[in-house]
Amino acid sequence: MSLRARLRGYHPIVAALVVALPLTVQAGWDPVAGAAGSTTIKVLSNRADLVSGGDALVQVALPAGTAPAKVRVDVDGRDITSSFAMRADGTYAGLVTGLALGLNVLTARTPGGGARLTITNHPSGGPVFSGPQLQPWTCQAGALDEQCNQPPTYRFVYRSTDPAKQGFQAYDPENPPSDVATTTTDQGVRVPFVVRIETGYMDRDQYQVSALFQPGKPWTTFDPQPQFNHKLLITHGASCGVDHKTGGAPDTTGSDTDADALGRGFLTMSTALDNSGHNCNIAVQAESLVMAKEHVAEQYGVLRYTIGTGCSGGSLAEQWIANAYPGVYQGILPTCSFPDAWSTATQFLDYHLLLAYFTDPTKWGTGVVWSPTQMADVEGHVTTANALVSENAQWHVAVPTDPCAGTTDANRYDPANNPGGVRCTIHDAAINVFGPNPESLWSASEKAVGHGFATPPIDNVGVQYGLDALRRGRITPAQFVDLNAKIGGVDIDTNPTAARVDTGPAPALANAYRSGMINETNNLDQTAIIDCRGPDPGAFHDAYRAFAVRARLDREHGTHANQLIWEGPVAILGDAGCEKNSFVAMDRWLTRIEADGRDLTVAQKVVLDKPDDLTDRCYDGVGHKVSDGLCGEAVVPVYGTPRMVAGDALTTDANKCRLEPLRRADYTTTVAGVTVPVRFTDAEWARLQETFETGVCDFTEAGVAQQDTIAWQTYQDTSGQVVYGGTPMSPAPASRPLGG
Repeated sequence: MSLRARLRGYHPIVAALVVALPLTVQAGWDPVAGAAGSTTIKVLSNRADLVSGGDALVQVALPAGTAPAKVRVDVDGRDITSSFAMRADGTYAGLVTGLALGLNVLTARTPGGGARLTITNHPSGGPVFSGPQLQPWTCQAGALDEQCNQPPTYRFVYRSTDPAKQGFQAYDPENPPSDVATTTTDQGVRVPFVVRIETGYMDRDQYQVSALFQPGKPWTTFDPQPQFNHKLLITHGASCGVDHKTGGAPDTTGSDTDADALGRGFLTMSTALDNSGHNCNIAVQAESLVMAKEHVAEQYGVLRYTIGTGCSGGSLAEQWIANAYPGVYQGILPTCSFPDAWSTATQFLDYHLLLAYFTDPTKWGTGVVWSPTQMADVEGHVTTANALVSENAQWHVAVPTDPCAGTTDANRYDPANNPGGVRCTIHDAAINVFGPNPESLWSASEKAVGHGFATPPIDNVGVQYGLDALRRGRITPAQFVDLNAKIGGVDIDTNPTAARVDTGPAPALANAYRSGMINETNNLDQTAIIDCRGPDPGAFHDAYRAFAVRARLDREHGTHANQLIWEGPVAILGDAGCEKNSFVAMDRWLTRIEADGRDLTVAQKVVLDKPDDLTDRCYDGVGHKVSDGLCGEAVVPVYGTPRMVAGDALTTDANKCRLEPLRRADYTTTVAGVTVPVRFTDAEWARLQETFETGVCDFTEAGVAQQDTIAWQTYQDTSGQVVYGGTPMSPAPASRPLGG
């Protein structure tokens, strides 16, 4: 069933107005501007209350005519004036080190005045705003403490002039090879193509930063090597899962796009916690990036803008972080994209339940027989393979007994023998975000341990599986009734139940929307997007998801002008050169936004500064543009989901539908061009009434608890105690004049 004709068939939601906090953590896009005649202080590397690791890059904006030699700067009375100087860009700035944990008062005194700013310093091992950390947790070998801290290591690689040596080769600065290629950056600086790879640990996990580097030459925060263009590319991992141990940061030199970015003068960066297969918690992912970007700014130099890239789980990390923590990226390049993990989860739940019914003919009623084509019609795809691949790839992350890395048979959850053990689910790992079940909903295991688990924010009460297939005459009334009567649900341990899944009473659903775990895109208009999209052959990376993001943007903002979709015939990816081509295009786009000095919002600049030649595109699969515009159904067919067949909109983010009464007159089909009622027997209709006693889904209404994502939430209070469901951060701290 194709859905391209339904791209505008979503139903509007009356969204609450949310005032976004001015929380860009991109120094190059948020310059210090002090009032005339006043002194102001600003942390350039982060918000002043989110600093970590004991360092902060600080700028003091001085009144006109102030002699820098007359300025004195201290932290809690400790003189640090020697760390500050007039820099090449004309700013008076310094790298402040040795900050104590907690509050630090930085004071700048000038003749006749000055300013004071409180900086809150968090541990290198975190957390900063994600709340109490996942336990148990196993650190890497060589860790110095329980927070997995360890000094960074450095190694070098290079590009060779020898065409037989593909990719990066090991480089020894003490014995440099003779075949080192050269590269010219986008600033016109020509240097040997040698890259330094820094690997270290923060927020209890690994990070990696790669930079075009000239060994033996100095690089300081205020005087970086000239090949650095002050731009950053972040790479991500795949999947969606949870581990209870440190992992490896995704390779920052492994792709053609990485190499191209490095050759242009970009830094490339990744963190293990932004590999969604290792950690699928939006708050921890965002925290990890904020900490790592702060480190980059303090050690390599301030950043102009940041681009994110990644496929599958990488795409969901980019898109939900860009919406929930706007300013972390300025542009994103999702490939084989997912809007988020949790609106997609309804599709995975439906597949799981449908497979249990379809693959067991003993469950089918008398006279009910299902063909593979009819199964696919109910699933919304051209083939049943999509459901099988989805089930095998992702369902296990919802199963609490799943043997996730970092756990053992002895400490893992078992409902009978170890109800207090580690539940290896992505929602339990994010309990700070979702919140624990209230006591009124506790299962036997929860009662045994005396606290609630996290409920996944998915639901199927009122869902009429196969509704569109029934109306099209592709399944019979008997099949429709039998399926819906027997589909059932799962309990908190994913055991099958006759009753459907009702998540309404749990706090998880509302918190999923507020946190951005369900990506409402209400803040996503502040980010430029180019989505590479190819046909889906049944590998559960459905093409509709790029258009789901588009439909949500249209619903929230009345336009999707900040999002481009580049299609092609290569399965899932679209085109062999799409990631690299889109990266080059995004760099142009962001350069224009950066240069726009007009008094406009970021969202306005993203749209108005998009180069005229950047539109939706169709590629031939090998890097050549065929046309400006989507390829169309013949190249990239867009299939649906079981929920869409049940009447859900393309936006697919109403995780729990609102209900309306079951009415016999609502069931019609078309015969020979004439609309006629669907003929249920009295027994079938009675069974439907029993199945849908409380009503059926009304997808013309907003979902239950559906609401905007709140930008920049924290999941801990000032003492580090958990705030379940999160709370908006206060406005970024600003300096105050002395005596004020």
